[in-house]
Amino acid sequence: MKLIRFGEAGKEKPGVLIDNVAYDASAWFADYDEAFFENDGLEKLQHIVDTCGLPVVENERLGCPVKRPSKIVCIGLNYSDHAKETGAAIPAEPVIFFKSTTALIGPNDDVMIPRDSVKTDWEVELAIVIGKKASYVEEAEAMDYLAGYCLHNDISEREFQLERGGTWDKGKGCDTFAPIGPWLVTKDEVADVHNLRLWLTLNGQKMQDGTTGNLIFNVPHLIAYVSKFMTLLPGDIISTGTPAGVGLGMNPQVYLKPGDVMELGIDGLGTSKQTVIAFKK
Repeated sequence: MKLIRFGEAGKEKPGVLIDNVAYDASAWFADYDEAFFENDGLEKLQHIVDTCGLPVVENERLGCPVKRPSKIVCIGLNYSDHAKETGAAIPAEPVIFFKSTTALIGPNDDVMIPRDSVKTDWEVELAIVIGKKASYVEEAEAMDYLAGYCLHNDISEREFQLERGGTWDKGKGCDTFAPIGPWLVTKDEVADVHNLRLWLTLNGQKMQDGTTGNLIFNVPHLIAYVSKFMTLLPGDIISTGTPAGVGLGMNPQVYLKPGDVMELGIDGLGTSKQTVIAFKK
């Protein structure tokens, strides 16, 4: 299945995409949140799709396909080519940082450059969504805790991230810095998550073109690893890292400016498009 959330920002309703047609599931579910996943929502939704006639939805804005999760956990430097382009060593263990849940926006919403920013950057990433509570998970069982996959643009302010002291988080959690979607694709629809092409263009020019086959730490390893340090709750998101081609790694470096347009996609997970706008309160 492909889960969507549609409607005005902050007032999204749950739905499902079937054969490129969007349907409204809000008569059966309040939202795609922790309670939905925790209470076998995916199985119940599949039954409703199979047995009930759902109302069609047309021309609605898409929001993030998961209602605000308890946390967005991100993995840094998880592609060797990206580590190389940024001058970083290949990590011996996954690098963990967080994005604020207030950074979440829909897949085609505008990305806003923060106040005083001069180095706002892009990162196409595979995001995974946790389906049930996970703590000290064994790697061999990790995929049992997975609900599905999403497309994510891990927008990053490099000066805030790397030049202002402390952890990376301050350059990752600004408003609009987490466009996710268009869909949550359930794990049964993805035959091999470690063989997906992911790409990003800036103003029509290809910047990133990679494959999840080059992940340093694969999906089950990441679920098991992160669950050693925190309890993952249903609906939580782990973003798995980006391949080479970010603005930070270019010579000379290239950063986003108002009017720029990013388009990105992952095989089977859809595409998204964000226009960059200047800071506004």
